Amino acid sequence: MNALPEPARPSTAGMPGRTAAEIRRDIDMQRRDLGSSVELLRGRVAELTDWRRQVNEHRSQLIAGAAIAGFAIGGLMMLRRRR
Repeated sequence: MNALPEPARPSTAGMPGRTAAEIRRDIDMQRRDLGSSVELLRGRVAELTDWRRQVNEHRSQLIAGAAIAGFAIGGLMMLRRRR
């Protein structure tokens, strides 16, 4: 779900002489665009915070990190026992 945001439309905001209908149309378009952006963001946040999926995708890195941490802790414990 790596959807890129749509390119910005040329804005007529602040242009003098716009009718009320044009202003309403611009507000409706911006509301739809904002709704789409929020939905994309929700999906991306859910994807990034799914720890089970992250573990599955990075299993080999987690195993390597756990092994390194285990050796480091084991080495420190052996050094303390020798003293």
